[in-house]
Amino acid sequence: MTSPGDEARRPAALPADAEARRTLLEWLDDTGYSLYGIEHDFRGADLSGADLTQAWLIGAVLAGVPLAGVTLHRADLSEADLSGADLAGADLVGAKLDRAVLRSARLDRADMVGASLHGVDASGASFRGTRIMGASLFGVDLRGADLTDAVLFHNTFRVTVGDTTSVRGLTGTAFGPVTVAEAGSSREVGGAELEAWIGARGGHVRVVPPRRRAP
Repeated sequence: MTSPGDEARRPAALPADAEARRTLLEWLDDTGYSLYGIEHDFRGADLSGADLTQAWLIGAVLAGVPLAGVTLHRADLSEADLSGADLAGADLVGAKLDRAVLRSARLDRADMVGASLHGVDASGASFRGTRIMGASLFGVDLRGADLTDAVLFHNTFRVTVGDTTSVRGLTGTAFGPVTVAEAGSSREVGGAELEAWIGARGGHVRVVPPRRRAP
C-alpha cells in the first residue's frame, strides 16, 4: 500500500543517466536516509513536488530540471548546476547553494529563509515574490535577474546588480554594499545611496549598517 509520504518522494519522471536513475530508485525503496546524489546528472527527471529534505546534491547537474514546489529543506546543493531549472514555490529554507549556478533559473515565490548563496551565478534568474530572509548572499551575480516583489530581511547582500536587474516592489532590509555594474564600469553602492538606487527603480529597501563585533 502506498502512503501519502511515499507519493511525496516519488518523482514524476526519472533521469536519463543510469547512475542517477538507480540512485533515485534505491532512495525511493529506503525511506531511512536522505537522497545522496553527489555529482549525479539528473537531467531528464521531473522532480516537481518531491520531498528532498536534507538531500546531498553537491555538484549535481539539475540544469533545466522541473523542480517546482520541491522541498529542499536544508539540502546541500553546493556547486550544483541549476541553470534554467524551475524552482518556483520551492522550499529552500536553510539550503546551501554556495558556488551553485542559478543562471536563468526560476525561483518565483520560493522560500529561501536562511539559505546560503556564496559565489553564485544567478544572472538572469527570476526571484519574483521570493522570500530571501535571513539569508547570506555574498558574491552573487544578479545582473539581469528579476527581484520583483521579493522580500529581504537582514540579509547579507553583497551582490552585483545592473541596469537590467529588476527591483520593482523589492522590500525589506539588507546589509550592503552592492556592486552596481553599469555602462561598462562598476562601483560599490551602500547606505543611503543604495536605498536611493533601489527606490528610483520602484523598490523600498532599508540598508542596515554592518554589525560591529563586540570587543
